[in-house]
Amino acid sequence: METNDSEDKAALDGPPAQDGDGPADATVPETQEEKLARIKRELARVPIEPGVYLWKDAEGQVIYVGKAKQLRARMRQYVNFQDSRAKIPLLVERIHSFEYIVVENEHESLVLEKNLINQHSPFYNADFKDDKSYPFICITKGDVYPAIKYTREKHRRDSRYFGPFTDARAARKLIDIARRIVPICAASCAEWRSMNRKLEKMGYAAKDLRAGRGDLPDPSTALAGRPACFDAHVGLGPGACAGKITFEAYAKNVERICRFLSGNRREFLDELADEMAEAAEALDFERAARVKARMEVIDSQNDRQHAVSSKNLDADVIGIFREETVAGVHVFQIREGRILNSNEFVLNRGSDVPDEDLLRNFLMRYYDAATSVPHEVVLRTLPGDAEAMEEWLTEKLASVHGAKVRLVEPQRGERSELVDMAERNARHTLMRYKVRTNYDDKRINDALAQLESALALDRPPMRIECFDISTLHGAYTVASMVVFTGGKPDKNQYRRFKIRAQLDEANDFLSMQEVMSRRYAPERMADERFGSKPDLIILDGGKPQLTAALAMFDEMGIHDIPVVGLAKRDEELFVPWQDTGPVVLPGGSASLYLVKQVRDEAHRFAITFHRELRGKGMAASILDEVPGLGPVRKKALMKHFKSMRALRQASLQDLLDAKVIPAEVARDLHAVIAQYNEQRNAEEGSS
Repeated sequence: METNDSEDKAALDGPPAQDGDGPADATVPETQEEKLARIKRELARVPIEPGVYLWKDAEGQVIYVGKAKQLRARMRQYVNFQDSRAKIPLLVERIHSFEYIVVENEHESLVLEKNLINQHSPFYNADFKDDKSYPFICITKGDVYPAIKYTREKHRRDSRYFGPFTDARAARKLIDIARRIVPICAASCAEWRSMNRKLEKMGYAAKDLRAGRGDLPDPSTALAGRPACFDAHVGLGPGACAGKITFEAYAKNVERICRFLSGNRREFLDELADEMAEAAEALDFERAARVKARMEVIDSQNDRQHAVSSKNLDADVIGIFREETVAGVHVFQIREGRILNSNEFVLNRGSDVPDEDLLRNFLMRYYDAATSVPHEVVLRTLPGDAEAMEEWLTEKLASVHGAKVRLVEPQRGERSELVDMAERNARHTLMRYKVRTNYDDKRINDALAQLESALALDRPPMRIECFDISTLHGAYTVASMVVFTGGKPDKNQYRRFKIRAQLDEANDFLSMQEVMSRRYAPERMADERFGSKPDLIILDGGKPQLTAALAMFDEMGIHDIPVVGLAKRDEELFVPWQDTGPVVLPGGSASLYLVKQVRDEAHRFAITFHRELRGKGMAASILDEVPGLGPVRKKALMKHFKSMRALRQASLQDLLDAKVIPAEVARDLHAVIAQYNEQRNAEEGSS
């Protein structure tokens, strides 16, 4: 493994002024162009080998960690802006230097990337929204008599952990159930702690006993005669503190409870059934009754768990539901065909991270902490490095039978339905988080304040009106007006316009001028149905639409309403009061999310109205194109088929069976309808 830092390497090669690797005078700040040119020169020395790269800012803080099969080619994509992710321009703007680590293969790079992300928590990598520690169930295997406990501690090598759990109550409840099934000491028990101190003074150590050291007697003999704790009296503990169970028998209990917590319930039930039969055969009916009670507890838990598969499915099913700035994740842990546990998470910086990166970053964070690795991980889509991820998870599974972990992308069937269910729950996860934290209200307040600042407005844009034009080569041209009040859609204020101008071809310039003249005419502005004067007008279409609107406003004498044009390509806002170029809102910001939401709603409203008009107009015209189909026959057809949709779906035989038009006219009508349906399907497919 080889490491390298761009700044250190440049320093070793000699003064920057001599080799061109940096600015000639360190006291003179670099321009953005000079910085990019320097980084590109430094990248020429990066090897074409697999590895991990770390982008750093001017303070030396790591702001992004990534991995690559070919380091130089991947890193050049950033500074050459060949990466289409929304965050890249902002990331590149902050980059000042880089570091890279060369490894042997992609699997090594995946593990190293995961560790470096955990170490540095880079801003531009997706992360958990709340970076709290999640609870685990722990078995303290470093003790002579291991105990069970609920914990959020960092993992210790001498303990075994089960989790993570996102529901603390579920974790505590599972501990109670496990102890009712398999008696085991609790780490919170004062008698257990006292017993450990006594055994330690006597020289007992768990590793020695497991190794079979013969110079120490069974620790139960050293504890015999001591008073037992309360848990032992009620059946939750085995009485280890009073010497009531041997080291070997207790170790068997520990392995049983580990199998139970791992989800291997069926094998565990079979073992208990054999024990119950053995006790009954020995006429030890009291022990048989205790074992039966434990089996009933397991059966009751299985009844409560949702059986999802008739097969012995061992899988984690992961569903993700994302919005612009955050994402919810839901994980179903399925063991032996039943949902054993479900966990939910909220991920931060969702907008800056593509779906694939969001997924793989979550997989690395989750399975780095998870103690139970299944044989399958079921996902909607696979990450690009699925093979390396499978190799890493197989290594974590460490199956004695050589079993491997598969990442599965189901297209249909049971697994696909499970992913659907996980995604529905992920949506509710995000919804609950947003309600609990007032996320939407905070984001809207931030968005309005950011827009006020970025666009140099006199006040926050509490009423935003957005316009969009929709047409088909000049036919059925319409415009939409959507209104957002206080950052939220105000659908009672939505309006739609049929463009009256006779257009031979699409002319968004004239169409927008007509809409502006009609909406902001004095009589409209005085009409309460149109609401109050807007604080901001957004025109979908960029600078041409803005020019058209401003020309009309000059004619109308309107100069007190801020108007901006939104370019679709790069989400740029063109403003008439700024000569230095368009305003670019930060990627992932609340303001950009709001502007895109407003724009998308205006587009949706316009295209819906356009299709409605086009559908009605075309439907009316197709009947006029059929020879021999006059008003009487049209009326008879519509009376029989009830609607134009039903008529469009009618076969030739249906038209002949209706017996309301001659057979020859029916054949002509069927041909015209088929041609119309084909044209409409082609248009809808291209839109």
